[in-house]
Amino acid sequence: MEITVKELLEVGAYFGHQSRQFDPRIRPYLYGKRQGIYIIDISKTCEKVYQAAEVLQKFAQENNPILFVGTKKQASDIIKQVAEKTGQPYVNYRWIGGTLTNFNNIQKRIERLEKIEEMETSGQINYYTKKEAMLIQKEKEELLKKFNGIRHLKRLPGILVIVDVKKEINAVNEAKKVGVPIVGIVDTNGNPEIVDYPIPANDDGFKSIQLILEKLAEAILEVQAQKKIVEEKNTAITEELQEKGDDNVANTGNNQEAS
Repeated sequence: MEITVKELLEVGAYFGHQSRQFDPRIRPYLYGKRQGIYIIDISKTCEKVYQAAEVLQKFAQENNPILFVGTKKQASDIIKQVAEKTGQPYVNYRWIGGTLTNFNNIQKRIERLEKIEEMETSGQINYYTKKEAMLIQKEKEELLKKFNGIRHLKRLPGILVIVDVKKEINAVNEAKKVGVPIVGIVDTNGNPEIVDYPIPANDDGFKSIQLILEKLAEAILEVQAQKKIVEEKNTAITEELQEKGDDNVANTGNNQEAS
């Protein structure tokens, strides 16, 4: 994974908010202020993207789930895309209270979703009245919106990747309560101190969000590709040893018959 200052410049990752929307704790990551708008020091953005990428690679190496979170309009689609590309869970509709702090109860809601889908597949839903079936279908659609991105998350994630830590403060608070670290894109109106690995950047521009998330996804994919190569080599070695073992057994049997 590589990211350059030039790339960050091209997508406007340096644009912050107007001075009236400012969190002083972001000051160490600022370059200055132009025409009432704070400018982010993207050399530090670049540095922090590399740091976050390295951390995410460690979690990917250990098969620890990486939960992508971003529910604002500019982030929703790209959150889903990068999560699906890397095979990771995501939340892009809205953060449901208790997603981390009441994980077992969330799992029950996902079980309900799967039960409805099973009813549809088996035809059991046809035994309900038309009105009842419509209500069940409506329930399913709502459950899909809320939980489709985390339906295969069977344990707490190892780490969160959050777009706009100010908007997603509920996710931040839950992660801190259960001890899950956070990589967070933080704009000039946000507090970088509430996340473990802040990435100072424009969190309102689609292209800025897209570039950073795609670079993080690229880092995860690199590890996954390396792991796949190792697994394939190990499988090949195992199969080769098994074949040699079978040949040795056959040769031993032939020698015994000849004697």
